[in-house]
Amino acid sequence: MEFDEWEPVYEAILDDFGYDRAGDERGRDLLASLLEASFDPTELAIGPDTTVAVAGAGPSLESDRALERARAAEFVVAASTAVDTLASHGIDADCMVTDLDKNPGTVERLTTDGVPVAIHGHGDNLDAIRTVVPNCDHAYVLPTTQTTPRGPVRNVGGFTDGDRAAFLADHLGAGHLSFVGWDFDDPAVEPTKACKLEWAERLLYWLESRRGDRFAVLDGRRDGIETIGIPIE
Repeated sequence: MEFDEWEPVYEAILDDFGYDRAGDERGRDLLASLLEASFDPTELAIGPDTTVAVAGAGPSLESDRALERARAAEFVVAASTAVDTLASHGIDADCMVTDLDKNPGTVERLTTDGVPVAIHGHGDNLDAIRTVVPNCDHAYVLPTTQTTPRGPVRNVGGFTDGDRAAFLADHLGAGHLSFVGWDFDDPAVEPTKACKLEWAERLLYWLESRRGDRFAVLDGRRDGIETIGIPIE
């Protein structure tokens, strides 16, 4: 995903949520300013023969079926607290994707242990960036943004932690994406989070179209996915 392809979708997201692009730019620049080094995503062991489990943090992640599929994958990219859930079942994530809204201790520990963490900077997490990033091993921090990339801060597409994990795997040429722990209709989430899940679903629909793929996680849902804001013909 190149930024010129992502930008129109990003602008649609800004309009839908009323977010300020300048805030995202501040998050990007703060993240860059705190890093003494950064992780090169091309070092991740993802390629055309790789099955990547993209783990969301939904309650279904603890089902036997989801855990079995995560164990079977050659590479696991986990969003936020999905890392902790998988670890509690003896499954190590190979990369974490987070905007630091939860489990900062996990973020710091993983980088110290040499596990890459894609840390996202946006307009609403400046305090978390200031608090967490200095405690990380910067050699294992992959800085990301949803606005224009600059310096070491990458933009591979994606909005929520979960769909950003999928876009990262796709950007690196993953052969197959296996989605586990994705619960689009979780009744426990508050309205803003529910809207973010709608966007995550919409973005996965766009991603599978770009890949010429069919993600099983979207089976039975495609007819109800709103396509305004994404370039689906």
